[in-house]
Amino acid sequence: MTISRTFLSAAVIGAVALSTMTFSATAQEANPAVEARQGYMQVMSLNIGVLGQMARGNTDYDAEAAQIAADNLVTLNQINQSFFWPQGTDTDTIEGTRALPAIWADFAGVTDVSTQYATAVEGLSGVAGDGLDAMRAALGSVGSACGACHDDYRQPR
Repeated sequence: MTISRTFLSAAVIGAVALSTMTFSATAQEANPAVEARQGYMQVMSLNIGVLGQMARGNTDYDAEAAQIAADNLVTLNQINQSFFWPQGTDTDTIEGTRALPAIWADFAGVTDVSTQYATAVEGLSGVAGDGLDAMRAALGSVGSACGACHDDYRQPR
């Protein structure tokens, strides 16, 4: 288990690092912190998507895949994100982000939502491999926590 967690952590860090690598002049001008946090969110989204596809019945429930995705979310949540969120990387200051200035103005609110999310992914990880109904129920709490953050701190598309 330790080896797989270590490997997973290294893979996640590598994926986030790769997402920040750019090859065009325009992309090179982008803020690396914004690119890193967007890469981090993409990795989260991929894992939530695996679970969501099963929950909606778009793919067959696979206990092993569900558990891996849920465990990945827990591992991702253990990454200290402080480097992803420097002042001046909000929608009012730069282009290429959907992070609202409220993130920096309402630290207590962000902390509360982050705590809700941490609790939700831990709960999901505890039951993801125990059957579709258990996974679905726990995934709802994760979705609520994600939605709470997006509603208050992310600019709509």
